[in-house]
Amino acid sequence: MAEQTGGGGCCPPMDLFRSESMQLVQIIIPNESAHRTIDYLGEIGLIQFKDLNAEKSPFQRTYATQIKRCGEMARKLRLFKEQMSKAGLLSSSMSSTQVDLSFDDLEVKLGDLESELIEMNANGDKLQRSYNELMEYRLVLQKAGEFFHKAQSSAEAQHREQASHQTGEQSLETPLLSDQDAVTDPSKQVKLGFITGLVPREKSMAFERILFRATRGNVFLRQTVVEEPVIDPISGDKAEKNVFAVFFSGERAKSKILKICEAFGANRYSVPEDLGKQAQAITEVSGRISELKMTIDAGLLHRGNLLQSIGEQYDRWNILVRKEKSIYHTLNMLSIDVTKKCLVAEGWSPVFATKQIQDALQRATHDSNSEVGAIFRVLRTREMPPTYFRTNKFTNSFQEIVDAYGVAKYQEANPGVYTIVTFPFLFAVMFGDWGHGICLLLATMYFILKEKKLSSQKLGDIMEMTFGGRYVIFMMSLFSIYTGLIYNEFFSVPFELFGQSAYGCRDPSCRDSTSAGLIKVRDTYPFGVDPAWHGTRSELPYLNSLKMKMSILLGVAQMNLGIILSFFNALFFRNGVNIWCQFVPQMIFLNALFGYLSVLIIVKWCTGSKADLYHVMIYMFLSPTDELGENQLFAGQKITQLVLLLSALVAVPWMLFPKPFLLKAQHERHQGQSYTALQEAEESLMVENNDDSGHHEEFEFSEIFVHQLIHTIEFVLGAVSNTASYLRLWALSLAHSELSSVFYEKVLILAWGFNNVIILIVGIIVFIFATVGVLLVMETLSAFLHALRLHWVEFQNKFYEGDGYKFSPFSFTLIDGEDE
Repeated sequence: MAEQTGGGGCCPPMDLFRSESMQLVQIIIPNESAHRTIDYLGEIGLIQFKDLNAEKSPFQRTYATQIKRCGEMARKLRLFKEQMSKAGLLSSSMSSTQVDLSFDDLEVKLGDLESELIEMNANGDKLQRSYNELMEYRLVLQKAGEFFHKAQSSAEAQHREQASHQTGEQSLETPLLSDQDAVTDPSKQVKLGFITGLVPREKSMAFERILFRATRGNVFLRQTVVEEPVIDPISGDKAEKNVFAVFFSGERAKSKILKICEAFGANRYSVPEDLGKQAQAITEVSGRISELKMTIDAGLLHRGNLLQSIGEQYDRWNILVRKEKSIYHTLNMLSIDVTKKCLVAEGWSPVFATKQIQDALQRATHDSNSEVGAIFRVLRTREMPPTYFRTNKFTNSFQEIVDAYGVAKYQEANPGVYTIVTFPFLFAVMFGDWGHGICLLLATMYFILKEKKLSSQKLGDIMEMTFGGRYVIFMMSLFSIYTGLIYNEFFSVPFELFGQSAYGCRDPSCRDSTSAGLIKVRDTYPFGVDPAWHGTRSELPYLNSLKMKMSILLGVAQMNLGIILSFFNALFFRNGVNIWCQFVPQMIFLNALFGYLSVLIIVKWCTGSKADLYHVMIYMFLSPTDELGENQLFAGQKITQLVLLLSALVAVPWMLFPKPFLLKAQHERHQGQSYTALQEAEESLMVENNDDSGHHEEFEFSEIFVHQLIHTIEFVLGAVSNTASYLRLWALSLAHSELSSVFYEKVLILAWGFNNVIILIVGIIVFIFATVGVLLVMETLSAFLHALRLHWVEFQNKFYEGDGYKFSPFSFTLIDGEDE
């Protein structure tokens, strides 16, 4: 590859036309300055390091321990971020006390902060659980107290009633079972136990049913609804609950009830039987609740202050940890010298970056007080270098369109240069309407004017994609305005912007009928389509003919550009076989047929001839010796067609046969050169280590011949299919124009004709939504995809191999921009 780059003198230097010249460099770094050296090289971001320890697992590498430490620190930072987001705090780089910490100090500080935060969280959770339990306990005391108060009131009333009829003392506890009208003998009374607590409301019916079945109805259950949702102490979630009180008799029933409570997640609380003690318990619990509330609030304030202080430093700490981790990852890619005092790095860098890299190495040596400086040298290799284009925010999006198809091979002609113009232009040919173009332009200008603000925000997937391609859409809108002016369409309405129409009515009867009644009364309309064509019966045939022929002209021109770029590739790489056996016959074949058709179209336009071009092209193949008659456009046309037809026929075997035989002869000639000059020991070792196995592959003539046969058939058939494919420009342009016309006439004009304000407003709203939804969104996407296909398939397959790989340098800029 090093020999091939020397051929670049034939072409003027262009930043995007060919990728940057790359070199394989070797850097020998002393151990004491290794970390700082990689740090400084990461700030420059112009070296793509090679992994010299690919055979080792991540755990066998030298700096595995440091990477593990970085991973642990990153985990702590993620914990802090999670806690800050829960607390509703945002990380802020604004801090009055910016303290520069070393990596080791930061590790200790993060450990201390994590311990403190975990302890505070644990204490806070414990206090919150106690608080929730006390809140539930108070509710149970209040609601259960109501049960006992009602029971006592009922018992007293019943006691007074019975005292008026009979003498004798009765137990006050008996009326608790008054619902069952149980009047028992005092000597046979049984002491009842009770359990109180809260049960989730959705489980209360099942809870009651299971209790009844388990105890065979030998329990008395009272439930009351808690109006407000209660925070459950165990789960911490809000839940709607009921307070219950279960009265039972016997230890066996008690054990069953306890198990059922546990199964249903019912929280149990003990309530004293005496009403006085209940009131005292409520007072005590309320006091404890207020104390806990104050303690929790103080803890939350302290925790908030801690998280606020962490948030002020979070971004700096996060970047520092990620930088350190990336530095150690890179150091793990370096090999250790046999003396174990140096690290050896290899990587790709642009040639222009040599001075910057050497300056960074000198600074690293000086700042780390190393006695020995790093050694920088360029290696010779036959490896394929990575592809690197220096792009800006405008050209980057166009380059991404090309890279989505395939990254350019090292220093091959880059279609991205031409895509900047041809892509938005072909889009505009299909989208031509200067009203719609202005709408696109206004939307894009918003993204461009707000790009600083929007680039720092997180947008949705669709908005992110639209914002990334804002300059592509900007160019598309400008070209759409231009082609819209040529088509003379503003939301499908023509305007006499550049003067009056060249045509006028011969008499009043021709108005609004057909163009047959129009005569030319002025000079030709100076720019674009004459507005007189719009609305006539011959408008569609005229525009069809114009746009179809224009599509063929644009297609043939772009395909010729692709073949010409293949010539510049062959010239740059000094590949004479591709020039004479690929470029020349391809140019002859394409232009003998479709180049000739393009010339006929232009001649017909210029002369105003009524010749049938379909007939001319068909009978050029079927009956090349017949007279052309009225289809003759120029003198000597018959002889010209015969020559072009023979040239096209000759070009096919010319593409197929010579190249495989010439490649075979070249291979045999190289095989004959058995002895080569000896190289220097070091250099030969480098070449031997880095040599591609492709130089030792056996030459398979049959494989080469079949490949050339496939390439020839693909080009011959593709010349026809690709030219026909460009007719999509005509089809989509026509569809866009007709849709726009339908929305204007059948929605807006129809609504206007009703002379009703409400119908007019509805019509305008429908027109706006149809225009935005169909024409400005769906049609834009459709035209974009078709323009993309024309570039990827019809244009780039003529010259673009796209089998390279991107230059991915070690850069802190990329690390800072990416999300964890």
